[in-house]
Amino acid sequence: MSHRVRRPRGLVALLVALTLIAAACGSDDGPGIDAGGDTGGDSSTLSGEVVVSGSSTVEPISARNAEKFAAANPSVAISVDGPGTGDGFEIFCSGESDVSDASRAIKDEEIEKCTANGIEFIELKIAIDGLSVITSTANDQIDCLSFLDLYALLGAESIGFGSWTEANDLAAELASELGEEFGAGHAPYPDAPLVVSAPGEESGTFDSFVEIALEGVAEARDQDPNPRPDYQASPNDNVIVEAISGTPTSLGWVGFAFVAANPDAVKAIAVDGGGGCVEPTPETIASGEFPIARPLFIYVNKAKAEANPSLQAYIDFYMSEAGLASVSEVGYVDLEASVIEATRSAWDGRVTGTRE
Repeated sequence: MSHRVRRPRGLVALLVALTLIAAACGSDDGPGIDAGGDTGGDSSTLSGEVVVSGSSTVEPISARNAEKFAAANPSVAISVDGPGTGDGFEIFCSGESDVSDASRAIKDEEIEKCTANGIEFIELKIAIDGLSVITSTANDQIDCLSFLDLYALLGAESIGFGSWTEANDLAAELASELGEEFGAGHAPYPDAPLVVSAPGEESGTFDSFVEIALEGVAEARDQDPNPRPDYQASPNDNVIVEAISGTPTSLGWVGFAFVAANPDAVKAIAVDGGGGCVEPTPETIASGEFPIARPLFIYVNKAKAEANPSLQAYIDFYMSEAGLASVSEVGYVDLEASVIEATRSAWDGRVTGTRE
């Protein structure tokens, strides 16, 4: 059975002109806007453009905030695009975007490119995500996988495995060699096709998954930490969800909000990182109990913010209560109050560079 894949909380991607046109035509009640909330500026004075690009994971948060902001500022054209974190930084560090959505922190080589192009950035942590290992809702044979299992099925040594059972021998070897350091193994696996759909190398979700779930086992085996290259890769989480939902014994990973938005299409598999099987929920992600959690960011071009009042107002709104409410509205996890305070302080002080 096929399912219509939903963006988190029903958002339609903002290549955003359509939303802005609708706001300009007189809609007074943009979703999620408090009647008394901060709407990010005076619609009679703000105009111009704001360009946001980067992570497809963070895209729903930025798109929702663009939608809210547009309700009060219809003369500001905000475009939000999600080609992937890596591609987003390429665009941002070339000076072609104002804001870069990112599902991982900026890398040293990306900082070097920004620096070479004279671009100072402000790093703002906005949310927490639980990277969710997923399969089809039709798959009732797999409920939990450990880091050991994930390496056996998705790691560098699993190239060519076309069925779950082909990973059994490798999983047994890993369990014997590494014990339960990376979680108890759950082999033998079902005798069924293994079709992997997951983010590609341009995605921050790819990088985070490698670093958290695969790298430890790969290093213990003296192997490349990157996953097997022979899978269906996409920078778009919606495309991945659609592919996973259409294959009963599929396997992949996406941001938690895309699982929460598509409960009839995909099933989140509990993950054992060494402390037992834990399902991704807002509570386990916030507490750190779920072992594949990571922060989400936006990066703002400082010079463009200083030169563009509309960009400045959009980020002011993003940092407001109404703006940060978008995090949970689209299915991600709110930061602790102390982290929110530090993020707002970095924006208010226009603090450049990385902060961790």
